[in-house]
Amino acid sequence: MTDTAPNTNSTETAHTSEPAATDAATDATAAPAGDTKVAALDDLEEAMRDVVDPELGINVVDLGLVYGMDIDDNNVATIDMTLTSAACPLTDVIEDQTHAAVTGGPGPGLCKDVKINWVWMPPWSMEKITDEGREQLRALGFNL
Repeated sequence: MTDTAPNTNSTETAHTSEPAATDAATDATAAPAGDTKVAALDDLEEAMRDVVDPELGINVVDLGLVYGMDIDDNNVATIDMTLTSAACPLTDVIEDQTHAAVTGGPGPGLCKDVKINWVWMPPWSMEKITDEGREQLRALGFNL
């Protein structure tokens, strides 16, 4: 995952004008261990591993589609995310999976609500795939 500057080339599924302020992987290593917001970001990143790209069968975190995430004081998650292609016809599937992973589950969800900022700059590339994602793709027969 990489930090991205806010840009005008994004669309949102919820009404917000603020992009996610942080990159979960960066925050998890940089902040003190007792920081409750960091723990929540770690939990949010883990929940996003349940969101699977329907075409590739790999989670959106390991595919490098999640550019940043934040949880505000009202327990609303904001996720900056992209797709492998801006013309992806399965955006709704990923949105539904994201809402279920972050707000659903038995009992109260991890967050009260989730807002997705669809970000197109920088464009996604295969270099954004994590080592774990590469291993999973190789296991599926992709030559990386």
